[in-house]
Amino acid sequence: MKKFVTIYKIIIVLLLIVILGTCIPYRLGMSPVSKESIPVEVEITADDTYMGLAAMLKEKDLIKSDLIYKVYVKISKPSNLQVGKYTLDKNMGVEGIINALEQGNTYNPDSITITFNEGINMRAVANIIANNTNNTEDDVYNKLKDTDYLDKLIKKYWFIDNEVKNNKIYYSLEGYLFPDTYEYENKDVTVEEIFEKMLDRTGEVLLPYKELISNSNYSLHELLTLASIVELEGAKSNDRASVAGVFYNRLDDGWTLGSDVTTYYAEKMDDWTNGLKESQLDACNAYNTRGTCFIGLPVGPISNPSLDSFNAVMHPDMTDNYYFVADCSGKTYLNKTESGHFQTINKLKNQGNWCDN
Repeated sequence: MKKFVTIYKIIIVLLLIVILGTCIPYRLGMSPVSKESIPVEVEITADDTYMGLAAMLKEKDLIKSDLIYKVYVKISKPSNLQVGKYTLDKNMGVEGIINALEQGNTYNPDSITITFNEGINMRAVANIIANNTNNTEDDVYNKLKDTDYLDKLIKKYWFIDNEVKNNKIYYSLEGYLFPDTYEYENKDVTVEEIFEKMLDRTGEVLLPYKELISNSNYSLHELLTLASIVELEGAKSNDRASVAGVFYNRLDDGWTLGSDVTTYYAEKMDDWTNGLKESQLDACNAYNTRGTCFIGLPVGPISNPSLDSFNAVMHPDMTDNYYFVADCSGKTYLNKTESGHFQTINKLKNQGNWCDN
């Protein structure tokens, strides 16, 4: 019996040696030739096959092993090899090269992806564009001031009208650029190309709401403005529909919105850690809803809102509440009166569940 166990252990050890001996060279053969980016031009003809490319790829030092490459091709069975010129890279590895060849000669090593997060304002958009492309922040701001360009957009997109040209608006397309991740050809992409891809996406997102928008008592510009406020005020809340409902109640009954986030935007303050001064809260301008200078919505959006916030504005949870606050977990507390609102805040503070900043 002991002899049998010993033989069994020896077999297991030998199998492990064989498996490891096979896997390690395979992984090494699949890995990139270089950690650095070294572009290499290749041309695929109509007579080429994935198997037949092994020698050429090895010769150009794009793969470590033509044998490992062939094994991978045999296992993965790639298709869709297209004729054309490709720019491959020594840092791609076997799988990356095959993926590029499967995509066809549209593969572009110079392409860039840019992510615009939900709730950012146009100053952040300009900064992101400047950091990821060959444009400057001034290029972005100048395009936003270009009335000929805005007229072109008004003609092209059903959801943009002359409201974006109001001279009291800080940045004309604020609120209209849908936050998402976008791919562009290279860093030479123009501001117009960046904006119009974002606006195309906005059109897709808003299209299902077109009938609701047309039946609303508010213009789309106003709905986007409210959504941009809900985006920032409701960022800590798990119930944006209730937040939207509170703002609708205030609008319907002629109250000020009383929203600090509009005051920060009015003052062009992106750092909220120091809070607001009384003079800023009381300042009269087209954005500040904390002051007593006007009733209603600001002149335009104060951020580029998410779909969640826009959906909340289009489908609000209507109650008879005029105040809201969220605790540290995002739970929203609604109140009909100011005194009830402050009682809730004090209770949350006493519980250590108040996360204002």
